[in-house]
Amino acid sequence: MASGGAPSRGPGEPGERGAARSGLWAAFGGLTTRGRSFLAAGVAAAGCSYVLGQSDLLRVGLLLAVLPVVCVIVLHRTRHRVTGSRRLSPSRVPATAEARVHLRIDSVSRLPTGLLMLQDRVPYVLGPRPRFVLDRIEPGGRREVSYRVRSDLRGRYPLGPLQLRLTDPFGMCELTRGFSAFDTLTVVPRVDPLPPVRLGGEAAGYGDGRHHSLALAGEDDVIPRGYRHGDDLRRVHWRSTARYGELMVRREEQPHRAHCTVLLDTRGIAYEGAGPASPFEWAVSGAASTAVHLLERGFSVRLLTDTGSSVPGPDGMGGYGGSAHDSADAAGLMLDTLAVVGHSEETGLAAAYDTLRGGAGGLLVAFFGELDEEQTMLAGRMRQRGVTAVAFVLDPAAWAYDPRGQGSRARFDGERRLRVLREAGWTALAVTPGAPLADLWRLAGSAGPAPGRDDAAGGTTGGWGGVAGGRS
Repeated sequence: MASGGAPSRGPGEPGERGAARSGLWAAFGGLTTRGRSFLAAGVAAAGCSYVLGQSDLLRVGLLLAVLPVVCVIVLHRTRHRVTGSRRLSPSRVPATAEARVHLRIDSVSRLPTGLLMLQDRVPYVLGPRPRFVLDRIEPGGRREVSYRVRSDLRGRYPLGPLQLRLTDPFGMCELTRGFSAFDTLTVVPRVDPLPPVRLGGEAAGYGDGRHHSLALAGEDDVIPRGYRHGDDLRRVHWRSTARYGELMVRREEQPHRAHCTVLLDTRGIAYEGAGPASPFEWAVSGAASTAVHLLERGFSVRLLTDTGSSVPGPDGMGGYGGSAHDSADAAGLMLDTLAVVGHSEETGLAAAYDTLRGGAGGLLVAFFGELDEEQTMLAGRMRQRGVTAVAFVLDPAAWAYDPRGQGSRARFDGERRLRVLREAGWTALAVTPGAPLADLWRLAGSAGPAPGRDDAAGGTTGGWGGVAGGRS
């Protein structure tokens, strides 16, 4: 929850009187037409009473002139005793989903407020600017309102500042109060559920095929940890307990987690078009869906872009893993990263190639834009020996209609790119507009990589089935 309030000076600070006077003088600029009419009528009546010598008319004129002045002074003092707050539910939503914004106004004044108009500032992509009219708020009372926002475009959008228009009970003055606090709504890419398929090298991430690494290799190689409530006393390591002066227990068997790298090609020259239906947005959504799916399946996932930068993580390869809570935090951070990812100025994939060649291997899932011959060869070499690699290559001929009739050549180039990747051991699939990622994911699980140079040498990983050549 974010709250906003007008800052106030403490007693005795320099400039306090000058600020108060300037603020009070500016408050007179908020006189409504009714207030100005009363003030003008009071001054005119006072003038006429002086000319005509009518004391009763002077009393009426003073009443008419003093009433708007009193309303300005009271409203000026009470406007600093109204606080506003905002709460997002939730603060992170996928594209095309709705979030609800809750606004609350609290009156901390001893006097009731007049009619209030509440207005929140939102970006135009989230919808129209919300406005609310509130009845008078009793002393110490509160009012709560809410509105919905929705965006088809991912990104981070500021909400606020909140503006409150105050009026006195007589409608003589109207003042606008702005709160300084604002919130940020994060619209993440759409995440599609993916079917469970048997991934190459995934034994470390699934059920009965999971391997374990023992922390205890011998009595001299034990790696103890501190005793925790509920640990079995039979696992107490007395030698380490005597050394450290506190109960120490042997570590349990730790499951060896499978690693995966999700590579997203963000080069601006590799994509055409913009908007929710553009090929780049499909690639971003595909990377988000793959990362979340693999995290849920027990993988340690690293998100990598063509610039060579990756989302940092606690383990050595920059990925995330561990408990379900860690996986949820990792998914949230990766989605936040993908919410603001944009096109890079890179012309090639050399930086990503250097990062992958220096990594620890594991499953590799890549989302490529348009690849020329040089970048296709470089992408083929990204797959290390004995590593399962899956590539989703966006077909530029299918995503961009060419009225000059050159789509057949682009189609031939696209098939040649897929063939080069398959010969390098990738499971390569072409992506066309409207292609569901779940269907492509299932197809990749049933297709096997074409025999490459390292496959002939016995380095093939067979977790993607036995169909050679792949399918598109």
